[in-house]
Amino acid sequence: MLPGMGTPLGDFIRIKRDSIQPESLGLPDHGRRRSPGLRRSDLAGRAGISVEYLTRLEQGRDRNPSLSVVNAVADALSLSPAERSHLRYLAKITGGECSAHPRLAPPPRRVRPSVLRTLRLLEPGVAVVTNRLGDVLAHTAAYAAVMEGTGLLDAEAPNLTRFVFTDPRARTLFPDWSDVADEQAFDLWHGPSIENAEWLLADLAPAAGPELTRRQNRHVVPLRGTLRLAHPSGEELRLDREFLDVPADDQQLLVLLPADDATAQAVARLRSRSHGGLRAIS
Repeated sequence: MLPGMGTPLGDFIRIKRDSIQPESLGLPDHGRRRSPGLRRSDLAGRAGISVEYLTRLEQGRDRNPSLSVVNAVADALSLSPAERSHLRYLAKITGGECSAHPRLAPPPRRVRPSVLRTLRLLEPGVAVVTNRLGDVLAHTAAYAAVMEGTGLLDAEAPNLTRFVFTDPRARTLFPDWSDVADEQAFDLWHGPSIENAEWLLADLAPAAGPELTRRQNRHVVPLRGTLRLAHPSGEELRLDREFLDVPADDQQLLVLLPADDATAQAVARLRSRSHGGLRAIS
């Protein structure tokens, strides 16, 4: 991955520590400081570890914290469930379970027949199979109808992350582009594997520029709320998202549900203009 000043684990702990005001945890305000957030001594005390050990963690000089230490730091930072999961993942990759010099390779694009059958059952709904790198692997006809004219499906091997960061049409399509960009950058941490992510980043990072690197290293855990689309046809869509993991394949099935009657009617109009069917992109 694209490293920060220390390790991904240390960077994330420091970022979260800097973002927390002492009074929000019932700690005394020590007055003006040169840096924001919790003091190392406050976090170390809450986690039951020494300040020296916390410093080593944040600076990347200790890469193998025990699970009990990781959980204690998560408790001390009052992390949300999603943030705790991300902290555990960063502890795993920082601990050396991933190769220091991975052989770059694209992830498999095959979607199992049973997953395709599941996707077919969702017609005429708006649904797509992706991986965490943003590869669009298979989708319903309704998904193609909603995305028609946006540019996302124009490529032979469509990739949402690439589209968001390199296609100027994405900033018009997504009124909340910054949130969507944070989501795509964050997901690069989670696979499918470091070899696959490095393969994508080797090509994507130069085209995306510092925007991608900066967002990835901020470790903003996304909320994934309602997705807003400003469709080229003039339709305004608000879509709720349901993510169904396919862990055996490091893939996920995303179902986009109209969040209101106006969106449901707009999706129906877009579907009526399209004559496509279920498509798997190999």
